[in-house]
Amino acid sequence: MNRITHRFQELRRAGRKVLIPYITAGDPHPELTVPMLHALVAAGADIIELGVPFSDPMADGPVIQKACERALAQGMTPRRVLELVREFRQIDAQTPLVLMGYLNPIERMGHAAFVAAARDAGVDGVLTVDLPPEEAAEPIELMSAAGIAPIFLVAPTSSVERIRRTAQLAQGYLYYVSLKGVTGSAALNVAEVAEKLATIRACTDLPLGVGFGIKDPPTAAAVARIADAVVVGSALVAKMHELADDPERMRREVAAQLAAMRQAMDQAGMPTAFAG
Repeated sequence: MNRITHRFQELRRAGRKVLIPYITAGDPHPELTVPMLHALVAAGADIIELGVPFSDPMADGPVIQKACERALAQGMTPRRVLELVREFRQIDAQTPLVLMGYLNPIERMGHAAFVAAARDAGVDGVLTVDLPPEEAAEPIELMSAAGIAPIFLVAPTSSVERIRRTAQLAQGYLYYVSLKGVTGSAALNVAEVAEKLATIRACTDLPLGVGFGIKDPPTAAAVARIADAVVVGSALVAKMHELADDPERMRREVAAQLAAMRQAMDQAGMPTAFAG
């Protein structure tokens, strides 16, 4: 069983929601990425999304755009990202890890080569932001054969027909983009998110994660009441950049930031709607 599916089932039995932090590989410095991953796990991360830096991250706001620029300036490539995953796996063989990025770097490396390298490094899922379901047959076949979950986004504007099509192809979980905009943008409307999640749940039994607007513990708790997973990225990446010159303090404060969200989610105390 894929580690992602196992983790969702494990937390469902415990009556808890899944917390998924995102950071960009190589930012603020490549040597700080793996220690930060371990700090996130210690602070309560259940699954981690690790961003593969790309020069044109169209779905990401200024915070993550600049993180990608900093990482690329330090020579980060998909292969170097996978080296970091391999290093993380030397200590942590349990925490599911999802690569989140864009299609161009994968195509340059080659789908088959990328999937094989990701499998060997210990990747559990891949979320390719600009890969539409209509063009995903080959990557999905390769990933499924390698035991890697292809994860897809669902937007507020997605029709029921498109949600169904996407859900048929997805594995692991569906990532619902909670607002019309980029990462780290305007505050989300929880009532609107709840309404859309109800529509999505009618189309799939996959767990539903929500991201793109979760900045603090109250928002994380509110989303945890209606979703199976809470995804937080820009708030953590901004704090990492702010404290980049003091790695120990960076790890400590980012971990505290995530731990506060974990505590708020647990205190929300709502049973998951995931039926899997």
